Amino acid sequence: MSWLGRAPYEVVETEQEALRCAVLEGRGEEAFLLVEHEAVVTLGRHADDRFLRLSAQALAGLGVALRRSRRGGDVTYHGPGQLVGYPVVRVGKAVRAHVEAMATAICEALEPLGVRPVYRADRPGLWLGEDKLAAFGVHVSRGVAIHGFALNVTTPPAAFGVIVPCGLVGCGVTSLHLLVPEPPSLERLGRTIAARFAAHTGRVALAG
Repeated sequence: MSWLGRAPYEVVETEQEALRCAVLEGRGEEAFLLVEHEAVVTLGRHADDRFLRLSAQALAGLGVALRRSRRGGDVTYHGPGQLVGYPVVRVGKAVRAHVEAMATAICEALEPLGVRPVYRADRPGLWLGEDKLAAFGVHVSRGVAIHGFALNVTTPPAAFGVIVPCGLVGCGVTSLHLLVPEPPSLERLGRTIAARFAAHTGRVALAG
């Protein structure tokens, strides 16, 4: 498990690709990257540009980058206050089980805080009613997954106003700091999630 602090999206995406190549070629071990991204809107493989509420130029004027991504899913936002986790692991064809393992790990990390979101496979994410707390999106090549989850910890929901999150019209976004008075730091929460993920998948080394 590696905590990267705050880093640009494209830098960490490149690192994930390098780690995946190392795993596939037998030169490296599986990894779990944790990061807080600088403000960016990402377009997944199936993204519809209609779900962008602002142009690339307008986003840039707000200090928000726009990037294409190889992950699944539609349009999403990453930025300060959001915990992003990227397990670089062998999943074979068990992609759904991989996503569910991440969801379970997050739910178990949040339970002591009294927050109990529900995972929805039809709208991949963790939900509290009609408000999304965490999103998921992965990319699998030759059985090894990259990308992962984004959990809103202190992210202001207003930051998502530049997009239609994941293309889901009529749904809202929430953040952990609106639900608990003092949420854990991103690093501390990330380490707990990584440990729970490692326990569920038998990858003790990823607990870090």
